[in-house]
Amino acid sequence: MARYELLDNVAHKDLRVVTRFGAGVADPAGLVPAWPTEFAELQREYPIFLRKEEGGDGFHAVALLGFDAGENLYLDGERWNATYLPGAIARGPFLIGFQEQMQDGALRHEPVIHVDLDHPRVSRDGQGVAVFLPKGGHSPYLEHVITVLKGIHDGTEAGRAMYASLDALGLIQPLELDLRFDDAHGARLTGLHGVDRERLAALDAEQLHGLHRAGLLEGVYLMLSSLYNMRHLIAEKQRRLRAQAEAERAG
Repeated sequence: MARYELLDNVAHKDLRVVTRFGAGVADPAGLVPAWPTEFAELQREYPIFLRKEEGGDGFHAVALLGFDAGENLYLDGERWNATYLPGAIARGPFLIGFQEQMQDGALRHEPVIHVDLDHPRVSRDGQGVAVFLPKGGHSPYLEHVITVLKGIHDGTEAGRAMYASLDALGLIQPLELDLRFDDAHGARLTGLHGVDRERLAALDAEQLHGLHRAGLLEGVYLMLSSLYNMRHLIAEKQRRLRAQAEAERAG
């Protein structure tokens, strides 16, 4: 169970975070949340889809890591096989919260950093990367996390506006993917949505210009281009199945 606290350089002066991958750190699998602010990086290596918000009509973006809830094809032992680490993973045990503060006589909700002290990446044995410097300043690791969290914060608002606009134009359509890896193995992916290429091509000039003017058109094409990464993900799945079969024959 999560135990969140407002990050503080005094109370958490000795806080360290495990940044390796592998056993014991709850590496994500299946799907991981994604935000438009990282689409340019994600689309080079990960397929990006949309999913319905639970209990609502909105959407959120996800990056596909594997073909079932327990699979992460980017993880190989303690190595992450991609040059870009999705923000939902890179943020580690940290997240953005909000705190009421008086500014210029007005009560505002300001974003602040919280840490989950029960997160598997919080070090229990003094190992890992320091969050604060000896005199209380931010470590390079924490500065990177702050950048990641800012991208998530900005991307959350941008995503709501983007997906609502796409949905209003009828561009978001459900997908059902039936995949075959070999004669004995396959997968069926449900609950995913994507941008309909034909509907996008059918938009008139005014609608396209509206998306461009709102800064949304680039994100649409980044999502579409990301789907070519499915080929690499399927190839990695097939490679692992062959390796498993060879190991079973040898054993």
